Amino acid sequence: MPEAMDASPGAAAGGLAGRLWRGLRLPLGDPLAVFGLMIYVLFILTAVFADQLATHDPTEILYTPDYDLAADRRPGEDGYILGTTSLGRDIWSQLVYGSRSALLIGLTAAVMVALIGTLVGLVAGYFGGWVDAVLMRLADIAFGIPFLPFVIVLSAFLEPSIWNVVLAMALVLWRDTGRVIRSQVLSLRTRAYVEAARVCGSSDLKIVFRHIAPNILPLSFLYGSIAIGWAILTEASISFLGFGDPDTISWGTMLQDAYASQALSTRAFHWFVPPGLCIILVVVAGFLVSRGYEEILFPKLKE
Repeated sequence: MPEAMDASPGAAAGGLAGRLWRGLRLPLGDPLAVFGLMIYVLFILTAVFADQLATHDPTEILYTPDYDLAADRRPGEDGYILGTTSLGRDIWSQLVYGSRSALLIGLTAAVMVALIGTLVGLVAGYFGGWVDAVLMRLADIAFGIPFLPFVIVLSAFLEPSIWNVVLAMALVLWRDTGRVIRSQVLSLRTRAYVEAARVCGSSDLKIVFRHIAPNILPLSFLYGSIAIGWAILTEASISFLGFGDPDTISWGTMLQDAYASQALSTRAFHWFVPPGLCIILVVVAGFLVSRGYEEILFPKLKE
């Protein structure tokens, strides 16, 4: 495996905070990665200011001044930006508030996947022996679990909640991060500055988190950015199949509602195309950001 980044003593001396900042700045040199970050920023701002951007309560059933159900309104009709659903709910407001659920799930799942995978990789790679064997056998088991069926089964046994997706990703998808981090730690633990720290009497805990961890943080960010798109896509899939939380507005529940109401046959493209595009944009943004990290972590990919 190519070396991810410089692991010199000077680099390690930069400390965890300095390396964390450097890891966050790495993708800014790639225009496509910057475009992906801009997509994230756009959706984050939408989620933060959802109360100001939404024109109605997303769950409110709307009526006309004549007390008729304001259902199946087309975009722009009666002042509705994206029209209304068959139950008279404002589609634009649902789309805006859906960004909150998407980012909440995506960011939480990304943190969990990156955190668990990084800790497992650090411990397994540094200590080796039976610790490495046990953790990697757990990773093998996780690789053998089909992800989407696992989420469906988990959602069926638990109460419907968006946190089912986060829990499933935390239990299964740490495997990729853990494997890659472990392989990098196996290389870093043999470096001269690590041996010097060990000779000077540094504890294993200090060596792991002060000298090794800062060098693998960008890899953690890489897999975290990928996990954001995976989490949002998984939540949409689960909600579309009817296993999502019916009390939470998300892009997945919008698609499921549109499908149940036969929006495609009635050519109500304004109902299901916007949430579909939002899901695609977030997933593509995760890919672009991870691509930016890969080209900097592994420069040979540019050749």
